[in-house]
Amino acid sequence: MSLQARFHSRLSDIDAASWDRLRRDDNPFLAHAFLSGLETSGSLLADYGWRAHHLGLYENGELVAAAPLYLKGNSHGEFVFDWGWADAYERAGLRYYPKLLGAIPYSPVTGARLLTKFGVDAAALRASLIDAIAGEVNRYGLSSAHINFIAEDEAEALREAGWLARFDWQFHWKNHATDAGGWKTFDDFLAALNHKKRKNIRAERAQVARAGIVCQLRHGGELDAGEWHAIHQLYLRTFEERGNHPALTEEFFCHLGAEMPEQIVAVLCRLDGRIVAMALMLRSSTTLYGRYWGSEIEAPGLHFEACYYQGIEYCLREGLTTFEPGAQGEHKIARGFLPTRTSSYHYIAEPRFRAAVRDALARETAALDDYRAELMTHSPYAQLPAPPV
Repeated sequence: MSLQARFHSRLSDIDAASWDRLRRDDNPFLAHAFLSGLETSGSLLADYGWRAHHLGLYENGELVAAAPLYLKGNSHGEFVFDWGWADAYERAGLRYYPKLLGAIPYSPVTGARLLTKFGVDAAALRASLIDAIAGEVNRYGLSSAHINFIAEDEAEALREAGWLARFDWQFHWKNHATDAGGWKTFDDFLAALNHKKRKNIRAERAQVARAGIVCQLRHGGELDAGEWHAIHQLYLRTFEERGNHPALTEEFFCHLGAEMPEQIVAVLCRLDGRIVAMALMLRSSTTLYGRYWGSEIEAPGLHFEACYYQGIEYCLREGLTTFEPGAQGEHKIARGFLPTRTSSYHYIAEPRFRAAVRDALARETAALDDYRAELMTHSPYAQLPAPPV
């Protein structure tokens, strides 16, 4: 193949249909509408440490492979934490930032990162993308490149190229296969839990009902401007309460509702008709992704109802097999979410530092394996095979 690599400072420079043709499934976070919306809505700014640097591979003018890339001036909004690496790099008198990042901004969700045209050349195209990314690091004298939350079937190409593997655990819900074809109702799911966990979940849900709070589930196209405003205000409230920066604008939320209406799922929690809490999620044909939560009241059980139980019910009703509610949170285990491996890969330009990172990752991997073994002793399921890691 005769390929030309081009780097783009905004996704709108790449034709949306050409980009979306490279997606192998309907993961919403890889959609041109999602990624370009971050840029055009003012949610992804250089002042926040993000500069788009998307890679496209072209053959005779046709886009045949691509990767969402960013030049990062910090490590915010990534969920694969390399602050220690940055500190060690700079204490050695080297400059860690900017680095090159292949990721979905503010979204710790697993999916494709090396997008290729379908066909027999997919492996070669992935190798060409990886070569172009490493070449860009070397050309600009960057410290490193990182590809976060990558799908496992793409990771082999990075391992073959000598990138360093790192993994962590998230807590995911699965509709575990049975002879009957999987759980059909929330009661089916509860029946798989041990008695204590089943009783606790019913008690949490009853607390919300006794408080008079009613949860409504709506798709993006069913929300009006006032409801989107309420959702965004509650999103802002959560970030401000935690002392974090709320990067996503109301324009971005409304953009998603307009451009991806059937892939946006909102839980609106009303008290006396007024929205007092919300959970905002996205979905594909197989998976529900929990993203944002906010509440203006303190109500026992409300967070669990909006962010977990409503989502599980939605998955069961819609036939989705997986629910990824976001990063971290050991409390999710008691509510049916078990540790699932997520992976990232790292190209470190400086040889001595690369060796030091490799050694550190070997120690980290052993500790994380022990951590999962401990977590699984707290599984809420009465009898269920451990899911694949």
